[in-house]
Amino acid sequence: MEVLSEHLCQGWLEGYLLTGRHGVFSCYEAFIHIVDSMFNQHAKWLKVHRQLPWRQPVASLNYLLSSHVWQQDHNGFSHQDPGFIDHAVNKKAEVIRVYLPPDANTLLYIMQHCLASTDYVNIVVSGKQPSPTWLGPEDAANHCRRGLGIWPFAGSEVPGEEPDVVLACAGDVPTVETVAAAELLREGVPGLKVRVVNVVDLMRLQDESEHPHGLPSRDFDGIFTNDKPIIFAYHGYPALIHRLAYRRSNQEGLHVRGYKEEGTTTTPFDMAMLNGIDRFQLAIDAIDRVPGLAEKHSLMRQELQDRRMRARQHTRIHGEDPEEIRNWKLG
Repeated sequence: MEVLSEHLCQGWLEGYLLTGRHGVFSCYEAFIHIVDSMFNQHAKWLKVHRQLPWRQPVASLNYLLSSHVWQQDHNGFSHQDPGFIDHAVNKKAEVIRVYLPPDANTLLYIMQHCLASTDYVNIVVSGKQPSPTWLGPEDAANHCRRGLGIWPFAGSEVPGEEPDVVLACAGDVPTVETVAAAELLREGVPGLKVRVVNVVDLMRLQDESEHPHGLPSRDFDGIFTNDKPIIFAYHGYPALIHRLAYRRSNQEGLHVRGYKEEGTTTTPFDMAMLNGIDRFQLAIDAIDRVPGLAEKHSLMRQELQDRRMRARQHTRIHGEDPEEIRNWKLG
């Protein structure tokens, strides 16, 4: 059923779930805020409902947020707001789940998981535009079960040795830019050990004492390291990553890029550049933060800045991203 009233869709779904059936509320990411208060009440009701032994489980309330902030070629600034996640994670940890699948196979697994779950609010954010498929079905399922993981095919680290820098990402568009940035560094800085980490279950970033899905400190440090630079490209507002990871040991090394309220009706890559999550900026960030790289690779840094400027000029002249960006493929 479809109607241009978020309030009505939310009410329909809540009532439908109480009949014992399952459902999904698909909405533009920016306009799910219209039902903030209704979401609040349902999340509070779930908290109390779970504490009553005489109440039977109810199917989870599933939000699928699409037409998201990074792909608004026609609608523009008014349709660019990824802040519903920030609002949702204020609710009780045992009720809220947030997923950012990086490709189609992870999305399929996550949606199957959400539709089979009970007594949660599941928030899934995924774009509608064509994008790379990084993982096969089995690998996607394993990645989703872990909630986050190292992608050896995207990085350049040496087995048995610590990485020099960690490039982390959460969200479909940030993932593309992070993997592309790792490729730029692999080609331009031979010998640099880059670890690429993708996060699909956002709540894994919290400590295990804060959320049921939280990652133990020893596991978090093993993946993100406790002293190496972490360049984190995030789908939404950067402050949320710092907030979720505030108990982690490597606070000084964590540098987050994300949406910073810069937007207009423009191309996807121009949106990424406006907010600093593009591949060139992420590679520059790595050069700036790994000790010794800025002095040794200042020419590469300059070339990345030049390519960034040329890409922006191309959007202004031709109204689309450069071919090397639009049709980029790993390897």
